[in-house]
Amino acid sequence: MKIFHEIGRLKEFEKGFKKLSKKFRSLPEDLENFIKIELNLYHKLKKDNNGIFQIAGLPFEVPKVYKAKKFACRALKGRGVHSGIRIIYAYFEQEDRIEFIEVYSKANQDNEDKALIVKHYKKEGL
Repeated sequence: MKIFHEIGRLKEFEKGFKKLSKKFRSLPEDLENFIKIELNLYHKLKKDNNGIFQIAGLPFEVPKVYKAKKFACRALKGRGVHSGIRIIYAYFEQEDRIEFIEVYSKANQDNEDKALIVKHYKKEGL
């Protein structure tokens, strides 16, 4: 079942994902479940479970960039969606495309890298 027309990943996401996957072995499968369940609910079915938030204050309007605060990681037993793993992604509504920008653990990083987001998308949003 294909939910979105296209799903891509920035090299910064791939680097962070590879690093976290070594520590949290279930991460690849957790990301697939996140796409099938959470992203589908939020973007397709328009159901908000207060786990995904649009990042405000970016100097462009397209694409919309989101932070997923509720990300279930099975490797963190007993934590459920409160795993502390954050996923930053862009959603191009017209193209029905998701692009993963950044993944990090709250234990290692407090917030998203806005400079990284602006670097990749400011030119597209003009």
